[in-house]
Amino acid sequence: MSFPFIEACRGRATDRTPVWLMRQAGRYLPQYRAIRSRVSFLDLCKNPELAAEVTLQPVDFLEVDAAILFSDILIPVEAMGMELRYEPGPVFTNPVRDAAAVSALRVPVVQEEVPFVYEAITLLRQELQGRVPLIGFGGAPFTLACYMVEGQGSKDFATPKRLMYQAPRIYRELMDKITETSRRYLEAQITAGAEAIQIFDTWGGILAPTDYRRFVLPYSRRLIAALEAHGVPIIHFVKGAGAMLETVREAGGQVMGLDWCTPLGRARDQLGEEMAVQGNLDPSVLFAPEAVIEDEVRRILEENAGRAGHIFNLGHGILPMVDPQKAAFLVRCVHRLSSGG
Repeated sequence: MSFPFIEACRGRATDRTPVWLMRQAGRYLPQYRAIRSRVSFLDLCKNPELAAEVTLQPVDFLEVDAAILFSDILIPVEAMGMELRYEPGPVFTNPVRDAAAVSALRVPVVQEEVPFVYEAITLLRQELQGRVPLIGFGGAPFTLACYMVEGQGSKDFATPKRLMYQAPRIYRELMDKITETSRRYLEAQITAGAEAIQIFDTWGGILAPTDYRRFVLPYSRRLIAALEAHGVPIIHFVKGAGAMLETVREAGGQVMGLDWCTPLGRARDQLGEEMAVQGNLDPSVLFAPEAVIEDEVRRILEENAGRAGHIFNLGHGILPMVDPQKAAFLVRCVHRLSSGG
């Protein structure tokens, strides 16, 4: 079966621009909040039936062109031996900051330690019945390392940066273990039925381009090369990467995700026709009146200039205060305007 989303990932022309939204399953939907009122976030991620239900909610409500598995990028990190809780953001009580901590980390047998992820994918493929493709996902090695070393979210992630410079051998050993864990984790998602994979490097853009090339690119390239061997499209999203698109491109993948600070037209000119792109509406535009949303959709489509290989998306995750009807209007706009309506 041919899906517009998959065709666009492969750089092929489609009758209309496919669209989905990062974090499309989440707090802005009342049906999601109803489920979360009964279970914790981590328990929701680990319950295959509920994770599948939450994944399907935006497919039914928004009529997007792809589903993305409901989970969290830190699920495989917990399986490496780290103690994870949410307060409400992620917190590791045992951050990795020295050689002993890195040595204690294990590379898990993911099918045994996080089976719920693959059970949810199996359920979703059965429930979707070919309506739309299913995207699996994971965190890029550097972003996972940022959380593991810092122990929680941060504005600058100074602690992992210090490790990079002051203990490069320890940093390399940590990144090797994370990269191998991510490879196993995402390859198993493909085996379970994921039809595309998105790799989120939320913090890759906090580094200077030269540091990105030295400390991040080798590991992202290794991971993506392993996944590409399975033949499914790989979407690589590095938030804040507008100044180093050509370098990020060297990591591989078929699709580059763009944040809203990167003009889509300029990015396409830089990347060339062989690289599909995904993006890149500012998520806050969904607070605007419908007429403004429509104008912004039209602007992005015009920047793409009819080139094949464009997947419409936000430049980062949908904000929890957004009116769900505005998100649904956005999807309808993309479909209508891109098909000549």
